[in-house]
Amino acid sequence: MHAQQLLNQLRFPELDEVRQYLRSLSTHTLVGVGAFAALTTYWYTTRPKALKPPCNLRMQSVEVPGGEYARRSALMDSDKHMTHLYNDAKTMYEFFLRGARVSNNGPCLGARQPSQSYEWLSYSEVAEKAENLGSALLHRGHTKTKDQFIGIFSQNRPEWTIAELACYTFSLVAVPLYDTLGTEAITYVIDKATISSILCDVPEKARLVLECVSGREHSVRTIILMEPFDDELVAKGKDCGIDILSLSQVEVRGETLTHNWAAGVHCLVCFTTFRTKFASNPELLFLCVKPQTLGRRSLELCCFASVFTTSEVLQSGDVLLSYLPLAHVFERVVVGVILVHGGRIGFFQGDIRLLMDDLTTLRPTVFPVVPRLLNRMFDKIYGQANTSLKRWVLDFAFKRKEAELLSGIVRRDSIWDKLIFRKVQASLGGRVRLMITGAAPVSATVLTFLRAALGCQLYEGYGQTECTAGCTMTVPGDWTAGHVGAPLPCNSVKLVDVAEMNYLAANGEGEVCVKGANVFLGYLKDPEKTEETIDANGWVHTGDIGKWLPNGTLKIVDRKKHIFKLAQGEYIAPEKIENIYTRSDAVAQVFVHGDNRCVPFQIMSYQLNLPPDVKKAILEDILKLGKDSGLKSFEQVKDITLYTEMFSIQNGLLTPTLKAKRAELRNYFREQIDKLYSKIKM
Repeated sequence: MHAQQLLNQLRFPELDEVRQYLRSLSTHTLVGVGAFAALTTYWYTTRPKALKPPCNLRMQSVEVPGGEYARRSALMDSDKHMTHLYNDAKTMYEFFLRGARVSNNGPCLGARQPSQSYEWLSYSEVAEKAENLGSALLHRGHTKTKDQFIGIFSQNRPEWTIAELACYTFSLVAVPLYDTLGTEAITYVIDKATISSILCDVPEKARLVLECVSGREHSVRTIILMEPFDDELVAKGKDCGIDILSLSQVEVRGETLTHNWAAGVHCLVCFTTFRTKFASNPELLFLCVKPQTLGRRSLELCCFASVFTTSEVLQSGDVLLSYLPLAHVFERVVVGVILVHGGRIGFFQGDIRLLMDDLTTLRPTVFPVVPRLLNRMFDKIYGQANTSLKRWVLDFAFKRKEAELLSGIVRRDSIWDKLIFRKVQASLGGRVRLMITGAAPVSATVLTFLRAALGCQLYEGYGQTECTAGCTMTVPGDWTAGHVGAPLPCNSVKLVDVAEMNYLAANGEGEVCVKGANVFLGYLKDPEKTEETIDANGWVHTGDIGKWLPNGTLKIVDRKKHIFKLAQGEYIAPEKIENIYTRSDAVAQVFVHGDNRCVPFQIMSYQLNLPPDVKKAILEDILKLGKDSGLKSFEQVKDITLYTEMFSIQNGLLTPTLKAKRAELRNYFREQIDKLYSKIKM
């Protein structure tokens, strides 16, 4: 009895009231309350989680002491540049060995025939083929100190990567070639690097090489073909003093040879159009040659360290579709990063028109892209929304996904994904988790929309071949657009004054300069151009004009030398085109403009008393002049607008020496420029 009295004293009256209230509720009401509680608990435990940023997104870079206004990545604890991420992967050869280990000798390189599945070579099979090829190359006289350059003239395919790995294994130098530059540029590269052995994929490319060297002194002694060839090609090669061999034949020969490996010196030569002069010949760049410089032997990884040091983005089971040209450093960077993590690389069939079929067959998880492809995806999605209702629904779904993006959530399992964006995600295979875009600017509108629609981590990077593809990149969790991210951990970035364009470093504006482990050593056999690009303190001057944003990210706003880059990656010199177009009788002055909205130019012309159809007539005339003068299709203007006032010193559009003020012209005609772009389909 005493115990019961104590319990009564301890009873809370408030709880009694709750109990009485619950007893008063009907069974249906109680079931509803329970269901709501269950749903709330389910939502709380399964709700999408925001990707945790690796640093404070409000300050993604910090200023380096020294008074140069240089900035480094906020991911680093010191001003020292990152040189490697894994202690067992400090050379590209070690990249491959690490990938073989972490993948447990899993699938490495894959290819397919039309309407068939991918067939894969394991890491050990790739290593064996590379060792056999490298041994055969050494047997033909190549060494790391003499005759070290090996040409690769092929589309993306497993043999391309095997040939490059053969070079890494024995410290030879891979020099890629590609036929879009024409025979003159191919001849230039062969002669500049004194290449004696070239691997070609198809007989047509071997014939092109023979055409380049026929009838003159040359260095080429051997052409190794991946595809079958006939006796006629062999005879033509003999006439030029060149042995034509099959890759399988060379590999068999290499299997019987024994050589001491010389792996450890990562040496790579790439070529690109020289950026400060619109040259017809490409300039060869040494990217890595010094064995003692670890950072220059692990550049590919450093370029994406800002992603890989956080969030564990890449995994050993990742799959890459390789279709961007391996002759360019961007694709080779991505391939190297996939290999070091033990992923697999599937190559496209060689026909870009079949890319969507390759995507749905391979179902990649990693998909590097260029702005031109993103623009086409954007146009296709909005092109299918061909009614006002469909457009409203698409915009509504995008706004819901964009709101999630701004809170850091990236996913493809929301109701909007299932109802609206499922098809576009399936067109990429349905498994893409990571996309990287670079090589040219991308519209902020396109980037934001596709981040939402594709439901994957889509990063934008900035750089050039001279800094091994990248020097800045957006970081995980920052899904805003309109900038190219913060400096990578392997380099610092500073802006220097360009007074003539009114860009001052003290105001956070100026020419972008890069210094770090990813900076190239110089142009091959060309110290003068090297000194023009790399200053005495080791800074590479890019020629791009940048601006620091308040959150420590970089925005590219202009070009110092008026050479700009189209969405497909081509460099354009507007003055060259203007000089041709001014030969038109109807044209007094010309201003050719291009920007990052993926359509090349507009033109301003001056003439009084113009007939009604003058615009069409002038456009036809200047396009004919351009074609007759050898302009490529991407160099020709897409549309023009006419203006009836001369550019002059008085109206601020010409300098005292009568040169065009391009920045002022662009701002002066901004309304006309925007109107022209709005009418041109990207």
